[in-house]
Amino acid sequence: MRLTKFLTVVSFITVLSLVYVYQQTEIFRLAYLGQNNQNKFQELLDKNTILRYNINKEVSLINIDSKLSRFSDFQIPDTCKFVRVSSNSIENTRVPQAGSKKNVFAQIFSVKRQAEARTINSLPGRIDTASDFKY
Repeated sequence: MRLTKFLTVVSFITVLSLVYVYQQTEIFRLAYLGQNNQNKFQELLDKNTILRYNINKEVSLINIDSKLSRFSDFQIPDTCKFVRVSSNSIENTRVPQAGSKKNVFAQIFSVKRQAEARTINSLPGRIDTASDFKY
């Protein structure tokens, strides 16, 4: 009887020891995984910061101006150059479309005419200087 009791106590202590060792190894394994995840997270944050910096650098007004100036012949007019458009020519250019029906839905979601920028030389109107205007 004493031998069976001794063997059960020893086997119980052995099982508890094995469970304790297993728990400790799992704690260390999960700690290493957490540390690896933290390192990966930090690397992703660093890459994110670098990408944001590069995007902000590429979108800066100076960089956009330098890219556009290479491919465009756009020139800002001097302050002494103005364009005069007569109101009579604008009113006469509108031609009503026959048979165009618009409902409320079309009026709300229709695309309106938008202003377009053109160079001074391409405008059909008369180009005047500031001295021609009367205030």
